[in-house]
Amino acid sequence: MSLKGEKTKQDIREKAYQLFAQKGFKEVTMKDICELTGLSRGGLYRHYESTEQIFLEIVNAFSDKQRNEVFTKITQHIPATTILDELLSKYASEMIDYENSFSLAICEFYSNPAISKEDNSVKMQYEISKSTWVELINYGIGTKEFNSVNPESVFNVIIFAYQGVRMYSKLMKMDNDIPSQIIHEIKRLLLPQEVQNEK
Repeated sequence: MSLKGEKTKQDIREKAYQLFAQKGFKEVTMKDICELTGLSRGGLYRHYESTEQIFLEIVNAFSDKQRNEVFTKITQHIPATTILDELLSKYASEMIDYENSFSLAICEFYSNPAISKEDNSVKMQYEISKSTWVELINYGIGTKEFNSVNPESVFNVIIFAYQGVRMYSKLMKMDNDIPSQIIHEIKRLLLPQEVQNEK
């Protein structure tokens, strides 16, 4: 694909992400995406056949990007606490962005029986995210920056707390302190007491 074609696809994904985050998955149509991108129907269909195809590319791109960023930083020997702070800061800002929750769209997409039977992508995304966090936590344990914990257990606390807030924020008014409470507890699990006192 040409550079221009790839740039167009990236623009489509970015604009579609905005729509999915605002409206959920079910309410977004190819027509909506055409209107936001300024593309004709033919122009959009030249790159994507359906909202499902666009959605899956967005989800895959997110997990791949996070995984690559974390692994690159580990190979560069960036401190585990720095990587953790960056990830949790990003999660915190997403959790308080109550108007733009992509998590509801994810739930709608994967709760479709036709999709869940044919495509195990949600499990794959979970496994990719888990492998990224487990690698980071093991790295932090190895450098003595993190407590000796069960990495998979801590990952489950992180991912389900994060996704839970993102989901519930679309369904009810959330207390603004909840994201900071979650981040505090995650750090309490991972960081030795003396490091927590410094922060």
